Order: sequence, then C-alpha cells, then structure tokens
Amino acid sequence: MKIIENDLKKWPKDSFSDGEIHYPVMCREVIEYLALADKKVVVDCTVGVGSHALSLIPRMAPGGLYVGIDKDNDSLEIAKERLGDFVGRFILIKEDFRAVDSVLEQLQISRVDAFLFDLGISSFQLTQAERGFSFLKEGPLDMRMDRESFLCAYDLVNNLSERELRMIFEKFGEERYSRRIAHHLIEKRRKTPLYTTRQLVEAITESVPYRSFRYKIHPATRVFQALRIAVNRELDCLSQGLDKAFPYLSAQGRMAVISFHSLEDREVKHTFRNYAAQGHAQIITKKPLTPSEEELVENNASRSAKLRVIEKL
Repeated sequence: MKIIENDLKKWPKDSFSDGEIHYPVMCREVIEYLALADKKVVVDCTVGVGSHALSLIPRMAPGGLYVGIDKDNDSLEIAKERLGDFVGRFILIKEDFRAVDSVLEQLQISRVDAFLFDLGISSFQLTQAERGFSFLKEGPLDMRMDRESFLCAYDLVNNLSERELRMIFEKFGEERYSRRIAHHLIEKRRKTPLYTTRQLVEAITESVPYRSFRYKIHPATRVFQALRIAVNRELDCLSQGLDKAFPYLSAQGRMAVISFHSLEDREVKHTFRNYAAQGHAQIITKKPLTPSEEELVENNASRSAKLRVIEKL
C-alpha cells in the first residue's frame, strides 16, 4: 500500500466538466418504475456524484427525504455540491451499502418507500487516472471504491499465486484466456512488480492471441473488471446490501437495481425470485429492462445495463 500511496502523487487529479461526471443510466425508467410522486423516503445506495438524485429528488413527495449512500468520498463531495439546490431534502452518508441497515438505524428511519442500486462504476471514477479503474488511462494499480480501504489491485496482481489470479479472472471476469494471462503476469512480476495500469494492459495484451483484438471489447476489459470486483468485494456486498435493505422496504415500496454484467444481474435475479417465492414481493419487471435506442445514442456506455424492479407485498 505504501507504494501505491506514494505513486499517487505522480497522477494529479484530472479536470472534468459537469457533463463528463456521470450520465444517469436508465434514469427515465427509474423515475417511472419507482413511482416517486408518493414516496416520502428514498434511499440511493450508490449515490455516486448524485446524477440520479438530481432527477429523482424534484419528483418526490413534498417533504420527502433522499438518503444517498456511497463509499467513495470524492464522489460524495461532488454530489454535495451538485445537489446544492436541494438543501434540506437530502442526506449524504459515506458508507458501504452492505451496512445500509446500520445507516438507517442511525438516522432513525424504520421504513423506506424506495431503494435504488446503480451498480456501475461512474464516468467520474473512470476519468480519474489516479484511481486506476480504466485501462485507457495510465495510473497506479488502485481500483478501490473506498480509498481508505486497505486492499488494492496492486496487492492482488503482485502477491496472489498464479492459481488465485486465474480463479479471479475466471470467476469475476469470465475471461477465456485466464490461465494464459495469469501465467504471464507471474513471469512479468518476477522481473519487476507491476505498478501501473499500462503495465497491466501490456501484460494482458502480450498474453492473448492476436484474434482476440478483433472482438468488440478491449482484451483487458474482463481482467480489469475482475480485479475491481475482487478488490471491492462487489458481489458479496451486493448480496448483503439487498438482504439488509429489503426488510426496511414499506408495503408497496419498490426496489430498483441497475446492473452492468451477468454476475451482478444473476445475483439480483435470484434474490428477487427468492423474495417472490416466499410471498414477500412481486416482480415488476418479468424480464430486465434495457436502455432505449435514444439512450444508447446519448450514452453508449449504458449498452450493458439491465434494470430489475420488485415491489414489496
């Protein structure tokens, strides 16, 4: 960790405009399916820089409260500034959403009318090279959503065994060349540790066959996704967060989840089906909703998004 912290000084924060911060994926559908007009308490478990909040808060019932939770302090600072016109109508909390029950207990909130989980990484985070999320920008191998957490991508890439790396790439990235990539990473780090995203990208591209460059996605996409999921324990957090949020949902309250890859969507689908099978909820979206053609033109990054919604009985 000391190496990463010291190297962060080499990458000053990128500048950005408000339009580049984050496009609120499937915001039209979220507004429609959460039916906000009669909602008094809405909890956004991944508020980020407040992009969804900007559209949702004005549509809530008068006197309503919007609670935004996020573990990325940089994003929360921006959200606070962007939501300045709604002072008194929102609360921002720095916390992992797997502790949503503790947050609501501290706020003395016993019932929530709507929950939103937007599981995607924000454009703001991707554009900040020093965060290490993007394979298109050189930065340190960080990838922590919560910059106060201990484990980062550098630790995994340089300390895990070949078998452990292969399993991460297979399980969290569904990477077909996981064995070759893991083996090559081990060979590379024997000479020198891998410090930067560029070094990791080079190692990946050296590992995969030439034909993989003809695919629609960059050869490093799945490995970067897998490392980010592992560093932030995203699937464990998702399972815990959904299960801790659901008991707080009021009757006829709704929960909406936007996922961006099959592992997340599968977890949400199974969890929602379980609630329905137990007679606790009804599934509003029988099949996941996907972005409209209009949205895909406006924001191609939303192309993999899937929205699922349930209503508590």
